[in-house]
Amino acid sequence: MGVPGPELNDGLRDLIRRIRPGGFIYFTRNMAEAGQFHALVRECRELAGHPVILTVDQEGGRVSRLAVMGERPPSGEDLAKAGKVEWFGEHGRLTGKVMQAVGLNLNLAPVLDYAPPERKGVDNSLSGRCYGSSPAEVILRARAYLRGMQQEGVGGTGKHFPGYTFCGLDPHGDLPLVDRPREKIEAEELAVFREVGKECDSIMVGHAQFPAWGKDSGPASLNRDIVTGLLKGAMGYQGLVMTDDLEMGAIANRYGSAEASRRAVRAGEEILLICHNPACAEIARDALAEMPESEWRPAVEKVETFSRKLKEPVEKFDAKYWKQVNEEIAALRKRVTGQR
Repeated sequence: MGVPGPELNDGLRDLIRRIRPGGFIYFTRNMAEAGQFHALVRECRELAGHPVILTVDQEGGRVSRLAVMGERPPSGEDLAKAGKVEWFGEHGRLTGKVMQAVGLNLNLAPVLDYAPPERKGVDNSLSGRCYGSSPAEVILRARAYLRGMQQEGVGGTGKHFPGYTFCGLDPHGDLPLVDRPREKIEAEELAVFREVGKECDSIMVGHAQFPAWGKDSGPASLNRDIVTGLLKGAMGYQGLVMTDDLEMGAIANRYGSAEASRRAVRAGEEILLICHNPACAEIARDALAEMPESEWRPAVEKVETFSRKLKEPVEKFDAKYWKQVNEEIAALRKRVTGQR
């Protein structure tokens, strides 16, 4: 779940104690300065009363939540233009360090989509975020980034399964249609998830419709044939599986929080992202509680096991270390962009 601002009020504290979420996702609205944010993260963790996932989207470039309090890392596109694999690894290590410094343990990165030249300018949310123009480039570079981040004790989430590359719409607004033959998707988009995804701690399933898995297949994130049949079954993925934000237009325009949550769990999802409205998180929790326990228990157990394996967040904020890591991020960005 997300929380609305830089501090919690008593109503939010009571809600967190009541629903005991599996984790928290943070945005710039939660960040006044690094010491304050670290305290917020710690309070959320303590209120939940059990090990939790503590996450942001810290990709680099325009999708860098922590940059509001520090330095902006280079974007995937800037790193791809520079082309040095070792810089992707360094970017991963510095990302792990800056996240650990404020108590976070799982990043919603790397992006495993790619950006072929013919897709340039398409408004599908991926602008500037991809690590290359082909699956082969992304495999090499995303793996270096992921391993660097994991070395620092922060897990990585590959996204957006089974691929946003050929979306014609931004799923924040509405449901994109990816009308490609299954054999093309298997050979191209899924090649990256097969190679790098198996090393990711979690995989995020996107909100796009893929007629290759049925004319009325609906969003991939709510489709059992894609989440359980393809990702977990055919591809053998054993890590944590999560939805993209269930409050995006692609989902919210079609389903309420209760129905989307039930469909997601029945599809095989284990973490449901509800990023903005805490009331929707409670609605989702109540909807799941009304389902037979056999339907939600495996997801709960998977999240509990996953969370226990995450690195314990740092208890005390170190302002000197925060400053040092951000200086290193700035230096990397200048090298990557040629001092731009």
